[in-house]
Order: sequence, then C-alpha cells, then structure tokens
Amino acid sequence: MGVTSDRVEYVCRYGGNGTTTSVNVSTAAEVTMEIHSVCLPPKESTFQKLKHRLSEIFFPDDPLYRFKDQTWCKKLVLGLQFLFPILQWGSHYDLNLFKCDVVSGLTIASLAIPQGISYAQLANLPPIIGLYSSFVPPLMYSLLGSSRHLAVGPVSIASLVMGTMLSEKVSPVQHPTLYLKLAFTATFFAGLFQASLGFLRLGFVIDFLSKATLVGFMAGAAIIVSLQQLKGLLGIVHFTTKMQLIPVLTSVFHHTKEWSWETIVMGFSFLLLLLTTRHISMKKPKLFWISAAAPLTSVIFSTLLVFLIKSKVHGISIIGHLQKGLNPTSTNMLYFNGQFLALAIKTGIVTGILSLTEGIAVGRTFASLKNYQVDGNKEMMAIGLMNMASSCTSCYVTTGSFSRSAVNYNAGAQTAVSNIVLAGTVLVTLLFLMPLFYYTPNVILAAIIITAVIGLIDYKAAYKLWKVDKLDFLACICSFFGVLFISVPLGLGIAVGVSVFKILLHVTRPNTLVLGNIPATQIYQSLNRYKEASRVPSFLILAIESPIYFANSTYLQERLLRWVREEEERIKANHESTLKCIIIDMTSVTAIDTSGIDMVCELKKMLDKRSLELVLVNPVGSVMEKMHRSNILGTNSLFLTVGEAVADISASWKPQP
Repeated sequence: MGVTSDRVEYVCRYGGNGTTTSVNVSTAAEVTMEIHSVCLPPKESTFQKLKHRLSEIFFPDDPLYRFKDQTWCKKLVLGLQFLFPILQWGSHYDLNLFKCDVVSGLTIASLAIPQGISYAQLANLPPIIGLYSSFVPPLMYSLLGSSRHLAVGPVSIASLVMGTMLSEKVSPVQHPTLYLKLAFTATFFAGLFQASLGFLRLGFVIDFLSKATLVGFMAGAAIIVSLQQLKGLLGIVHFTTKMQLIPVLTSVFHHTKEWSWETIVMGFSFLLLLLTTRHISMKKPKLFWISAAAPLTSVIFSTLLVFLIKSKVHGISIIGHLQKGLNPTSTNMLYFNGQFLALAIKTGIVTGILSLTEGIAVGRTFASLKNYQVDGNKEMMAIGLMNMASSCTSCYVTTGSFSRSAVNYNAGAQTAVSNIVLAGTVLVTLLFLMPLFYYTPNVILAAIIITAVIGLIDYKAAYKLWKVDKLDFLACICSFFGVLFISVPLGLGIAVGVSVFKILLHVTRPNTLVLGNIPATQIYQSLNRYKEASRVPSFLILAIESPIYFANSTYLQERLLRWVREEEERIKANHESTLKCIIIDMTSVTAIDTSGIDMVCELKKMLDKRSLELVLVNPVGSVMEKMHRSNILGTNSLFLTVGEAVADISASWKPQP
C-alpha cells in the first residue's frame, strides 16, 4: 500500500487460481491500493473435517502429544504415568521434598480432622463418616491426581447440598440406615458422573456454573450454613430441618426456652477465638499455621473443659461414642433399586458437579502460582474414581477444599505425599484416638463450620461483577437469593438458568455496529466508539459480531435492514450522497449455517430491489466455503478488508477515460 498523487491501482476481487490483475484509474488524488483475493480454505473430505472438529472439541490440549514417535515400551511407561501421576514425579522424590510434605501433611491434618467431623454433621451423617472420608479419598487422590497442592476431604458446600436434598425425602433421625445408604449411593453416582465427564472429555459441561453463579451460590449457602449452626451455638434441641432463611430464623426465635447459657458462652468464646486467628492469618500469611492449628486446638481445649465440668454443667451437648477402627466396607449398602434411587442419582449429580467445580478451580489456582498445569479432564477422572472407591468404604462426597489446600500450599507442600501424610494421621486417629473425642462438644463443631464457611462470602467479587457486567451480577444475585429464600438446589438451578439465558441472549441478539474510517488510515472502527471515525459517502459499513445461526438469522436480517433504513433517512435529512453500497464486515462471524446462508441470500435480493449493492468482507474459511458452495454472491462481492472494498467499489463508480 502506498500513496501517490494521480491514480488508484487495484486488483480484481477474486481469482479461482489465486492470481490478481492490476487496474489503474485516474483520479484527482492518487492512492495506490492493492486488492487481494478472498481465498477458499484447503480442500478437505467430510471425514477430515469431522475428525478435525471433534479433535478441537474434545482434545483441545492434545493429551497424546507425548506418545508421538515413541517406542511401545516408552508408550507403556507414559501411559502408566498418565494414569498414575505419582509414577511421574516419584522417581525424582527425595528426602528434602519429604520433609516439606510431612510438615504440610501434619498441618492440614490438624484442620481436616475437626472439619471432617463437623462437615459430616452438616450432611446429617454420623461424625465418624467425616473421619472415614478424610482417610481413603486423600490416599486415592495421591495416586490418581495431578495437583501437588490439592488437599482432599469433605467440603462444606457438597455436605450442605447432600444433607438438604436427602433430608427432604428421608429423615436421618427416623431412618438413619436408609439415609446412610442413600448418602453412599449418591457418592457413587457423583463419582460415576465425574469420571464419565473426564473420560468422555465433556468437562465443558461444568462451565455452565459460571464464576458469577458460584459467587452468589456460595455466599447464600454460607449464610444458610452459618444460621443452621445457631442450633449448636445456642444449644437448641428441636430445630427445623429446612434450609431457607425465614424457617431457620423462625425456628431460632420460637425455641428461646431451649437456649443454654453455658453453650452460648462456650460457643461464642471459641467462635471469637477462631475468627481472630483467621483474621491474623489473612493479614499476615506467614502466620497461616495459627488459623490452621486453631480448630484442633479448640477441639482439644473444649473437650478438656467439658470433661472437667461435666458433673456441674449438663446443658452442653457432646459428640459421644465414636467407633474405633478402619473404614468398614459399604458395598452392601449401595442402593441400586427402590423408590429413592432417583433421589440418590439426582443428589449425586448435583453434588458431583459442585464438588468437581470447586476441586478443579482450587487445583488450577495453586498450579498457576507454582507455574505447572493441571489437566481438567484428568482431574475429573481422578476425583470421580476417588469418589466411586470411597462410596464402597463408608465415605461420602469429597473433593479439594480451598481452605485446606491454602494451608497445604502455605505450609510448603511439594507433592501429593502431603495427602498421604494426612491420611496416615487420620489412620492413627481412627485406630487409637477415637475415645478422646467422646466429650467433644457439638458447639465447637458449629463454631468451626461458621469460621470455615464465612470465607465463602466474597463481597469484593460481587462488587466487581456489578462494575464489570450487570448480567453476571444478576446471575449472582439470583443465585444468592434463590438459595436464601427458596432452596439450595433450586437456587443453583435458577442461577444456571440465568447464565444459560445470558448465553442465549448473546447468541439470538448479537451485536451489530456501524463502522467509519479513521482519517489518514485504512482502519475502520465503530462510529459510536471512535468519535474521530467518519462515514464514507455512499457507503454503509456494518459489522456483525457473532456467528450467524438459525437462532439469530431473522433478527440479523431485520436489524441490518433497519440500519439501511435509518441511514437512508439520515442521508435524506442531511442532503448527502445517495446510498449505493452496503458493506458487511464478517471478520467476527466465526460460523454460519444454512439458515444464515438463506438470510444473506434474502438480504441480497431485498437490497437488489432497492438498487443497493451488497458486499461481504473477510469471511473466515468455513463461512467462505459454505457461501461459495451456495453460490449466493459473486466473487466481485467479496473482499479481504473494508479498505480494499471501499477503494475498489469507489473506483468502479468513476467514469473511465
């Protein structure tokens, strides 16, 4: 491209053999413009296109690249390392790494043991199930998982959702055995669903739980969980099983006669201690060990206190007897037939999605801090197989916990061996230390849960959503209030519905722009965005910023015709040059279907009747190929850039000498 003083040099629009032809046009001011042809993509068979498309959908990361050009023996080793990542880094493991992992493993164990007991109660399960779920899953994940810092165990959100969904149909008090069977069965189906997503490379399914949705959902769930713990903090015996804001608050104030001052004093004292240690660790990350050790320390001191005053104070509820020994097998308790099977499957899928979303997000967060990669689909298989195996060993749904993983990271964990150390510590507890928890007060478990879930209320993220994207903020608010006032599962469903509606809104009502030329350049940008951009006389230059599908083709046709009508009215009002040509920039149109092709064809017919020329600019390969096969536009109506289209068409309007 160059600038001279007397002529416009341009090239014909499209050549089947890729050649170009120069044409000179004399003008008052001479601008040299080379016009490039719009080429078709390389020819591919239908099978090749399908193979490429499926590869892009299901294997965007090309997970088998390491197997290329390798011997069969090497491929076998790589395959085992792919399935069991511990084989990959295990050969390089040394004593220094082990020392770091032991320290971090013992640190997270001090947090995991009291949290495991607490979260089990949140799911309406016996406390011992929480400890079982802190033993087998970490061992499984250390073999199958690829994250070095993910600390595995029960988590608050999955526990809350499982407890809520199951207790709506089956009472854990009246039918404890059936409830336990459904919990194990839901865990099995959660694992099956998670592993299936990973194996089938369908990880994009969980992307429907957007960040905005999760911010609102977790904040609402954290408030509900905290309010539910008022039962333990106040010493209330008869408390509602509902998980909505109004019933919970109603239950609190309708049972004021059951409030126990001893429980209230102990509960709020330890809650204040736990919140203080959490605040210290947040302000000074190097003191992370203070908040990490606080839950177990609180359990020890509260247990000693209750033991010493048990003869004088009788109003404090305690855990009671916990069975010693390893996880018993629960294969015979899996519930695969009966009227509650659908409930177990539904609960498993919902808790599976939530736990999977949390686990992968946490794993990727800490992987980015240490500059290594976590394979999402591989993690899905690891977490899924872990939960399937756990369901057979008296465990319920587990995943990577953000709070424990943060402690694990700050404590200096180097590999998944920290999970093995955690499991070993829980094993010792199960075998020898169970009697020590007999006098542990339930109120301390309530305080631990509140301290853990309060961090899920991320008001800064909500404020950022409001500033950046109002629709995302709407999804966040819908999720938040849905959880608070309707129910946890329905609140989540409403939020997902709002997110899907947002996607449909963008697809069915895509953005269209009027472009203008930035003076002294060949750049064309939005007139509304760039005030210095100016209209080109006799041209209306439009841009479509989305694929053209059956869902938006009618809207686009109506919107484009409206732009034309408004432009003609503006020209008439301002007595400007007559509109002659409509240029549509197709740069952002990444795909088009037959409905879109028909729309372009119909639009051309309508514009032809009004003596207006339709020109398309820079269609991508797949769009160009479909339009070429449909033969709806001639090659003289296709250009590579808007600048070339304007120059070529303007030159064709000039009288030839």
